[in-house]
Amino acid sequence: MTAVKPIRRTRYVVALATCGVVVVVAIGLLAVLSENIVYFRTVSEAVQERTSNGSDRFRLAGAVVPGSIRETVSGVDFKITDGRQTVRVIHDGDPPQLFKNKAPVLCEGRWGRGLTFDSDRILIKHGASYKPPKVDADKERKVEA
Repeated sequence: MTAVKPIRRTRYVVALATCGVVVVVAIGLLAVLSENIVYFRTVSEAVQERTSNGSDRFRLAGAVVPGSIRETVSGVDFKITDGRQTVRVIHDGDPPQLFKNKAPVLCEGRWGRGLTFDSDRILIKHGASYKPPKVDADKERKVEA
């Protein structure tokens, strides 16, 4: 009977050690992955949570306000709205090809001064049905020749 107790005790120690390692690995993964999460907020939500966001990165969703797009030396300056609130966005870099007035966009970045959002990435939302532009086959043949 004395040989049975040490085996049980060893099993418990191994089981507890394994659980401890699993918990430590899970906490480590959560800490590393939480740094890579970028939250999505509408303009109204972002303005309401402005002070709690601080300098955290997030995605700001809205539509480009018509007539607000201005090219700058390093990118574009424009406004986006969700119909209730409007925010000025200063984007560093080239905007995507489909960027235009009234386009639904996701701007990734962080708050700047005032109600200014400093963006370094713009994603354009588009419909599920993509139609490629029509290509004139005769023009293509002339270019190849």
